Amino acid sequence: MKRKIIIDTDPGQDDALAILLALASPEELNVLGIVTVAGNVPLPLTTRNARALVELANRPEVPVFAGCPRPLMRNLVTAEHVHGKTGLDGWDMPEPSVALQWEHGVDWLIETLRQAEDDSITLCTLAPLTNVGMAFAKAPDILPKIREIVTMGGGYFVGGNVTPAAEFNVYVDPHAAQTVFSCGRPLTVMPLDVTHQALMPKTWIQSLRELGTPVGDATSGMLSFFERYDVKKYGSTGGPLHDPTVIAYLLKPELFEGKLVNLTVETQSDLTMGMTVLDWWGVTKRKPNATVMNKIDSEAFFALLLERLSKL
Repeated sequence: MKRKIIIDTDPGQDDALAILLALASPEELNVLGIVTVAGNVPLPLTTRNARALVELANRPEVPVFAGCPRPLMRNLVTAEHVHGKTGLDGWDMPEPSVALQWEHGVDWLIETLRQAEDDSITLCTLAPLTNVGMAFAKAPDILPKIREIVTMGGGYFVGGNVTPAAEFNVYVDPHAAQTVFSCGRPLTVMPLDVTHQALMPKTWIQSLRELGTPVGDATSGMLSFFERYDVKKYGSTGGPLHDPTVIAYLLKPELFEGKLVNLTVETQSDLTMGMTVLDWWGVTKRKPNATVMNKIDSEAFFALLLERLSKL
């Protein structure tokens, strides 16, 4: 049976790959809609990017909704230095013709979940958690409708990527992240500890280019641009590919290993704001609330991406 999913995103080249992977997997995933948020770039750009991606995938029927333009309690932090001015630099993106839905993304989230059966919809979050945190605060009655939340965010043993302690998605809106992580629904987390094991091989990016399709051209261009920052920063052979791990987990959970632990977010300290604090070794009495992944079969992960993207 198809899994019903909602994608919350701030595209971003790695978000783009996650969205395309989901849209390329219609036999397993029913994408009810895509909700955008400010993050990698401001909201008008993330929204334009999401519309362009559903068009690139030839799935214009998938609705795109614009959500929150800023975090709940903090000023917006963006990442143009990583993703470029558009958020999808490296792709000569045509102006999308797919219409933006009129309804606010948070309201659509609430309405869609309220109408759903219990335990029926998976939230796939690839971005700061502003929209989802806002929806939970506004309408806590929607929580039983959620089957699972699968999120890319946080880091533990590898530290942070925007500050020494914090990963970008959590750092941008730590208050929303703490609201979501403490909501009581099943939570699966893809932290930097996993995504830094998924370094893009040069031969794999070349394989995307060799598809000779609009999707192959767009993704190889985007990722060649995207990885340059991380390769220089980490001195690695390739850049990590973060957000597609969320969708890959839904398609092939056997690619990942992890542990059920307690996870909380630091929201007070200037020094460690947005840090995901994991009780990996069970040294507190805090109740486990998140399955945090720490291993990935990266070879199979990249093979899955190539196989699915070749279908678009």
